[in-house]
Amino acid sequence: MPDVVLVTGVSRFTGAHLAGRLADSPGVGRVLGVDVVPPSPELSRRMGRAEFVRADIRNPLIAKIVSEARVDTVVQVSTGSDGLPPARTVHKEMNVLGTMRLMAACQSSPRVRKLVVKSTSAVYGASPRDPAVFTEDTAPKDLPSSGYSKDAVEVEGYARGLGRRRPDMDITVLRFTDLVGPRIDSALTRYFSLPLVPTIFGRDARLQLLHSEDALAVLQRATLEEHPGVFNVGGDGVLMLGQAIRRAGRAPTPLPGAAIPPLTGFLRGTNLAGLSAAQLEFLNFGRVVDTTRLRERFGFVPRWTTQQAFDDFVHGRDLRPLVSPERIRAAEREIGRAISRVRW
Repeated sequence: MPDVVLVTGVSRFTGAHLAGRLADSPGVGRVLGVDVVPPSPELSRRMGRAEFVRADIRNPLIAKIVSEARVDTVVQVSTGSDGLPPARTVHKEMNVLGTMRLMAACQSSPRVRKLVVKSTSAVYGASPRDPAVFTEDTAPKDLPSSGYSKDAVEVEGYARGLGRRRPDMDITVLRFTDLVGPRIDSALTRYFSLPLVPTIFGRDARLQLLHSEDALAVLQRATLEEHPGVFNVGGDGVLMLGQAIRRAGRAPTPLPGAAIPPLTGFLRGTNLAGLSAAQLEFLNFGRVVDTTRLRERFGFVPRWTTQQAFDDFVHGRDLRPLVSPERIRAAEREIGRAISRVRW
């Protein structure tokens, strides 16, 4: 059981909620939540008795905080964004340089015995040559070359290097599929909230999603228990992109693939602004991961399937269909009567 835990990225949903859960866990002595900006009042309440420390993990002074607070467990949550990402250069610095500094602090402190890294299944990339299902040992056909996906690949590389230099340290890497839920505000959830959802003509990607509550539960388990290794984390089952759009009551708008990137630039500042090139590839080709290792070695089974997680997002956001079900049923009845009057 950890005594002093440091959690990064607490100005956002996942980091703040995780810090609060860990602070309430029996046996945990102290939880420090670190970020460059304070969490909102709502997130501060969610942190409970966890202590906020305003610090930049890109600064070498993070090592002083780790040492003086006698931290023994570090959870790197800030390698993602629950909302629209900041400027690309800042985002990359936080992901790559920040993680490098943080892991250097872990390496230099003999008290740190555990590191948990929130990663992403985007490290596998997305291409038409992908296997049907990725296992943790599957090499991507096309390695991500830019954006957050590339950052995550570099972050995992730092974690592997730290493991070689500190074999006494338990390192857990969790590759999450995309998070959804009533309280998740991301580029993907905003995409499904558009009245007319642009899709790529001729494509119907397979989506595997993870409920935010399951994400918090597995992060908490990874912090409190001993589960070294790399684990895919996603809900059971898949949703086709077209199915997801219909379940959200939206209307798909098929476009040629070449038209999507210019459209995202044209709609800068709207729901599409946060979609990166990697996310566009994901919505083009989809991605599904195998979670056998999570079940058998980690001992965790997500409560929500992909479909249930998506439906909870839809209901929680109160997304109403563009055309009411009553009007659809009335139209179906009219069509049925018209067909019955046709004499062959």
